[in-house]
Amino acid sequence: MTKAQRQHRIVEILDDEVVTTGAQLTTLLERDGFQATQATVTRDLQELGVVKSRDAHGVRRLILPSTPMVGPAPLDHLRRMMGEWAVAIDNSGHLVVIRTPPGCAHVVASALDRSILDGVLGTVAGDDTILVIATEDKGGVHLVKELRELAGLSQERATSAKGRK
Repeated sequence: MTKAQRQHRIVEILDDEVVTTGAQLTTLLERDGFQATQATVTRDLQELGVVKSRDAHGVRRLILPSTPMVGPAPLDHLRRMMGEWAVAIDNSGHLVVIRTPPGCAHVVASALDRSILDGVLGTVAGDDTILVIATEDKGGVHLVKELRELAGLSQERATSAKGRK
């Protein structure tokens, strides 16, 4: 399991259950098949902005911040996501298609949506495919070139990956 998958599961657990300690959260993650040390879970909690506070019933528990900490993602974040999960990128007109391993499309689409990358109108993610709509002024051809560079995909690799689907 990846860090992103683990952190996503942490958010789900904190939304669904009363969790009072990092050790308890580590146990709950193990129950769900995620192997992580308590130190790793503590780092995840810090990155997610989780705090210990009293809930409406007076119970001290780990809670997510009430205001989502979602803003524009730096270009380096998008570069990491594209480099890790994008396996093929192609276009048809203003429509760009990005292929990822199964279950990873939403992570890349979220990074694209939050990025400061010019020319992305929006994304639609499936399981292993993302549809990216390019703006009129940027166009699909230029956006594909930029996304391939971010992903570290050469033109040759991108073309050969397309034929495998």
